Amino acid sequence: MFLEGKSMLYNHSEIKNKYKSTYQIRKALENKEIYKIEKGIYSDVPSVHYLAVIMKKYPYGVFTSYSAYYYHNLTDVIPDKIYLATDRNNRMISSNKIKQVRMKEELYNLGKTEIDYEGIKINIYDKERTLIDLARNKNQIGYDLYKEIISNYRKLADSLNTQKIEEYLQYFVNGDKIFEIIQDEVF
Repeated sequence: MFLEGKSMLYNHSEIKNKYKSTYQIRKALENKEIYKIEKGIYSDVPSVHYLAVIMKKYPYGVFTSYSAYYYHNLTDVIPDKIYLATDRNNRMISSNKIKQVRMKEELYNLGKTEIDYEGIKINIYDKERTLIDLARNKNQIGYDLYKEIISNYRKLADSLNTQKIEEYLQYFVNGDKIFEIIQDEVF
């Protein structure tokens, strides 16, 4: 179950547990006691925030890349897909709305945190880890978007934890080069 304000979200096994049979679930749906939000996700209210659905469906997913830039308010560009990092041993996500970024466990857990976005708790990489990913993928991001995000990081420079950045960089190939990019562009 997932509490979002006063509404509850259920996955298939939780709803099956609550109503005991497919027949009872169907009856509850007909009586509008519960609502099917999408395959395998149910709620006691007809409309649920899309982020709550994503976190319910993929509780192991961590917002990364373009999604992290957006939800950290580093850009106003809404990503065309939700970018979710997962441990590379997790199952594949088959959704055209989600771009799965699979990574080895030590990188997957590095900088993982939780923020409240419009009343929804989402897993996301912290700003330090997100900055490292931005520097690592500098050439894959459009020039204008990169400059916008870097400009916003410059405004946050005093609040960034440089020790954390240095600790994180030990886990990355070319950590020294990434650190140079961050030093030149942000600090």
